[in-house]
Amino acid sequence: MQQLANQLFQKTIRRWVPFWRDVSPQHDLLKKLSLDPNLNAADEKVLLTWMDACLKDNGGEVAARTRAAELGRRFLDLNDEGRVRFLTLMADNYAVDEVRLTKVIESWLAANSSERTHLEADLRSALEPPRMKLLTQFNELPQGIKFLVDMRAELLRLRKEHPKLAPLEADLKRLLSAWFDVGLLQMEEINWRSSAELLEKLIAYEAVHAIQSWNDLKNRLDSDRRCFAFFHPNMPEEPLIFVEVALVKGMAGNVQELLDEAAPLEDISLADTAIFYSISNAQKGLSGISFGNFLIKQVVKKLQQEFPQLTQFATLSPIPGFCRWLDSIESEQELALLDDGLSLRSPEHLQKMAAHYLGEQKQKRNEHYARDPVAHFHLSNGAKIERLNWMADTSDNGLKQSEGMMVNYLYEIPLIESRSQGYSSEGKVALSTAIEKQLAK
Repeated sequence: MQQLANQLFQKTIRRWVPFWRDVSPQHDLLKKLSLDPNLNAADEKVLLTWMDACLKDNGGEVAARTRAAELGRRFLDLNDEGRVRFLTLMADNYAVDEVRLTKVIESWLAANSSERTHLEADLRSALEPPRMKLLTQFNELPQGIKFLVDMRAELLRLRKEHPKLAPLEADLKRLLSAWFDVGLLQMEEINWRSSAELLEKLIAYEAVHAIQSWNDLKNRLDSDRRCFAFFHPNMPEEPLIFVEVALVKGMAGNVQELLDEAAPLEDISLADTAIFYSISNAQKGLSGISFGNFLIKQVVKKLQQEFPQLTQFATLSPIPGFCRWLDSIESEQELALLDDGLSLRSPEHLQKMAAHYLGEQKQKRNEHYARDPVAHFHLSNGAKIERLNWMADTSDNGLKQSEGMMVNYLYEIPLIESRSQGYSSEGKVALSTAIEKQLAK
């Protein structure tokens, strides 16, 4: 699947280049930018000159767009080493001008209240690094916003090994957070009649339960299933996040049964439950920019309109951090607090431990929030931890991450907002009676 995702990225790149050629005028405003794939020292000087020209708008807006297009083309031609150098040049040479900022701050501090009002614009300008203008110029190009999303994906991949890139990544996240405001997004249903290109991306981007074949995909888009995604107007063929839903009778507790291609179609007129069994973020470059909660709420509203007989909206979710946490418990004292004399790997004990992990274990950086990332996501959205399911995912990944267990999070519509607020402000975790009993054992 990773290979398919890489192939899709390369196909996208090939489509950008003709678009970007179109923004170039018939005559050269500067000589063509030619760079070695490794971006050697001589190239770096040329590149800085080119970036300076973009920032100064020499020749006007059309010339700036032309140079930005050329920068984008050359960035895509670089290898990994060259891209690190390209991004490092942007990070090091086009950060906030600290000398200018210090002077503006000193002037602001020395001014009276009425004078400060006039200095606020200068202060905001001084706080804005010049590289923000370069990034914005990329956005104005055809397919430019996708280019920036993928550039941030590169930065997220590289920043741990190259910490100097972290401020550039933060700047780009700030821009993308504004451009991908949920009010600008469009929810669309994906079905078997959608374009082959979009269906291909669905296969590549599925992050929870890998799509094994076209028949598997067709089964997930059958008449008793629904799939919805958010799109951005400037990325119409690129899903940002998508959710897969099964319309069933009763609470589903086994994902292999839910995805069984040989299983008969559900009679959706008898369905009383919508099971959200996969939620996948499709764009790595939008990591940390949350709109999954808005998608779930819009899907619930859409399903209520189409199927008024639905009375339950729930998930069948993985517990991705459970085994890692279980393996990390080493001290006999901590085990003694949780052990009730059962074998540590017995079904009874594992379910008790899973209930404790989901309902009581907290993040190290925030003691209010659930340690498990999927639990945190659904609790933030106002869900309740409803039920643990033993051997609900017997795939290799399911056994590896959670001993095969999965969990149902229940979205009770009248309580969503109050539960979301209680969790976000005080860390209150809504638990079903069954989960409370497991914790009390």
